[in-house]
Amino acid sequence: MDYLKEQLDAIDQKIAEARKLLDDPEMKNLARIEIDELERQKEELQTSSAGNQSSDEYSEEQEESVNPNVAILEIRSAAGGNEAGLFAGDLLRMYTRFAQNKDWKTQELDRSEGKLGQIKEIILKIKGVGVYNSLRFESGVHRVQRVPDTESSGRIHTSTATVAVLPEVSNAEVFINPADIEFEAFRSGGAGGQNVNKVSTAVRLRHIPTGLVVTAQTERSQLQNRENAMSLLRARLWEIEQEKLSKSVGGQRAAQVGTGERNEKIRTYNFPQNRVTDHRIGKSWHNLEQILEGDLEDITNALQKASSGQA
Repeated sequence: MDYLKEQLDAIDQKIAEARKLLDDPEMKNLARIEIDELERQKEELQTSSAGNQSSDEYSEEQEESVNPNVAILEIRSAAGGNEAGLFAGDLLRMYTRFAQNKDWKTQELDRSEGKLGQIKEIILKIKGVGVYNSLRFESGVHRVQRVPDTESSGRIHTSTATVAVLPEVSNAEVFINPADIEFEAFRSGGAGGQNVNKVSTAVRLRHIPTGLVVTAQTERSQLQNRENAMSLLRARLWEIEQEKLSKSVGGQRAAQVGTGERNEKIRTYNFPQNRVTDHRIGKSWHNLEQILEGDLEDITNALQKASSGQA
């Protein structure tokens, strides 16, 4: 994998630089410690990536590389203005209540709101038995068709929100060179009370090679926010690499329900017809209100069966 090669090359370069210090009496002990740690990281990377050359092993390796009991859920409003922000809030409630029904624990990592509490973006970490496998096929574009409360003529509006479900990824699976990170601390503007805003506990990280930027600001501890931000960054880097890999294996995934890419339109919520349709499997459910209240079990089960090739 291209990104794996970049990771290994970066480690080799740092090892070479550290070895130059071995002749310095004052630095040789620190240099040896750093070399040992870098070599350990290199070995972990090589071990975790073993077998990636075969496309037949893609699905099994992806499963082994992630924690099935943790998922990072991102929801963003997309096309449709204010209605899109309201719909993103509906999706947030749907997934939150589904998590409650499953006895999963949710933790908010970041939130950005628009007018009247509309959701621009929200990121949750969800923990529970089988959470990632249950939610992994929720990634993509969700579309809603309904008459807004402000629409006097009764015209149906269409708006969209995007969902991404990412796994928790270990350091061994995605190594991030600290030199590739720009760190910024700032005052949180979210919930948490006055104490949150008195000190710069919120964290923003920028990954220089890719330009990815992540923030975490809901914890009172800057250290905890930084750990959450690093976890999110690793997940997004993993997602980029998986998308590259899924394209390289070509038709192998054609029989599955979808690639999980953010720009793939996957589902429509049609209020006038009380219908939810998943376009990947061509199946509809006529209990829209219950689904938006967290009754997702039938949908997630159907998607898992379709992915595994079951009838």
